[in-house]
Amino acid sequence: MIPFVLLIAVICFTIYFLSGKEKNKIIEPVFINTSLLDKNVLFYSKLIPEEKKQFEKNVADFLADVKITGIDTNVEELDRILIAAAAVIPIFHFKQWKYYNLQEVLLYSDAINMNFESAGNVDRNILGMVGSGVYEGKMFLSKHSLHEGFDNKMDKSNTAIHEFVHLIDKSDGDTDGVPAILLDKKFVLPWIELIQKQMQQIANNKSDINPYATMNKAEFLSVTAEYFFERPDLLEKNHPELYAMLKQMFEPAL
Repeated sequence: MIPFVLLIAVICFTIYFLSGKEKNKIIEPVFINTSLLDKNVLFYSKLIPEEKKQFEKNVADFLADVKITGIDTNVEELDRILIAAAAVIPIFHFKQWKYYNLQEVLLYSDAINMNFESAGNVDRNILGMVGSGVYEGKMFLSKHSLHEGFDNKMDKSNTAIHEFVHLIDKSDGDTDGVPAILLDKKFVLPWIELIQKQMQQIANNKSDINPYATMNKAEFLSVTAEYFFERPDLLEKNHPELYAMLKQMFEPAL
């Protein structure tokens, strides 16, 4: 039997040794192809040089932290860039932000069904989804929708941004469309009232916001965030009150 004092010494040495290894651990830098960002990500292309450097760093940090796995498709360099860009865009004005509730993005060639099948034509209508339960920490994305969200620079949709906004919403424990990280308490009631008013306009066909936003408050937040980041000019013109609230959420320091 190992003497108790010796056992304690062994444990302390092991902890010290492992912590020392962790401190000296070399993290390989992630190379970012800035030409791919400039060509494919409109948000990035509009930034000033200093902001572009910050965006590139955020993209590199995300790719170093989160695993991207192709399920029925190969993961190309552009796929990784677009996924990371979609993650960075909503939190660009939040320093030191990390998606602690995400470990892996699972990339499918196209839409999937609830059984995570990407072949066949039956009930394949899921373009993106944040996992829960046994799939906690995972995100499911359609490669086709990922690219479409960035290729079409005139629409109001971006599936990947939509899903990352759900993750931001979920960071306070509830995916309820009222994210504590984005919304000061004094704005909670005005935000909920604005959601209700906007949902009513959508239901009465008096709005250009995607009707999917009426599913619940969480979907309203993600759908309108897509609109905010894809066509801020149009959102400000058509929905100035909504634009101002989303700007307060996603660009609080500006």
